[in-house]
Amino acid sequence: MVLSGFPERIVCLTEETTETLYRLGEGDRVVGISGYTVRPPEARSKPKVSAFINARFDKIEALRPDLVLAFSDLQADITAELIRRGLPVFTFNQRSVAEILQMVRMLGGIVGRVERADALANELAAGLETARRAAEAFPFRPRVFFEEWDDPLISGIRWVDELIDIAGGATLFPELRTESLATNRVVSPAEVVVRDPELIIASWCGKAVRKKTIETRPDWHRTAAVQHGHVYEIKSTYILQPGPAALTEGLRQLHRLIAHTVGVAPDPLLACEERTDLPTGVSTPPARPTTTWTPRSARGQS
Repeated sequence: MVLSGFPERIVCLTEETTETLYRLGEGDRVVGISGYTVRPPEARSKPKVSAFINARFDKIEALRPDLVLAFSDLQADITAELIRRGLPVFTFNQRSVAEILQMVRMLGGIVGRVERADALANELAAGLETARRAAEAFPFRPRVFFEEWDDPLISGIRWVDELIDIAGGATLFPELRTESLATNRVVSPAEVVVRDPELIIASWCGKAVRKKTIETRPDWHRTAAVQHGHVYEIKSTYILQPGPAALTEGLRQLHRLIAHTVGVAPDPLLACEERTDLPTGVSTPPARPTTTWTPRSARGQS
């Protein structure tokens, strides 16, 4: 293999780096993708070489990559084996909105497209600011419970929590967002009832959300979200991939659901491009319950 100045044959083990490379105009460099890749649609024609925690090593080797891109400790075993096989690997570990923007710029540097990456990061940041400004028109910030898995119940993933804040919501478990491991973000269903979410958003990575399962959990009928019918799904490809999708379509869908919950029309600048879980044109007046929850720290409890 004759090496150029920058990687030319890239295998992406997660979707967000694939989407980023395509957004940078460098999709031709991608030679292998994760089987979970949805965005962009044209990438689906590339060879699928991995799931999230396992990979087809022989198939990756056969693609002769000069770079493999991975994500987080969850792919540590995969990357260790690839390194043992002599392949160059770069593992990202972005968990926050700021780190997603940094990932975009870093990946641009790796492939020699610094200016394009900086422009893309600035475009994504401008979209975040648009959502912040739109949220200022909301009459209140509804309590939002986002569940990324149903059994055990997991919440508080950092970049989603931050996007909910930006979109005008108040996250139900803000104390969990600094926990990178999902095992440290398991929450009690009973505590969710105590904190009384006004909006429930689910995104069960890898499987369809069953709203009836959520609504019929013990005592969850007492929550404002269930009582007012504010239980929705955002597809994981839009919100649980720490990359451009989360900062664009994921943010737009959060904005629309929160706006609907507080009875405000969504900002036209934040119109969703994909199908959402909310019927077009539906709007309800805000009906804020009298019950409120305050963090333990604010109550002086340990």
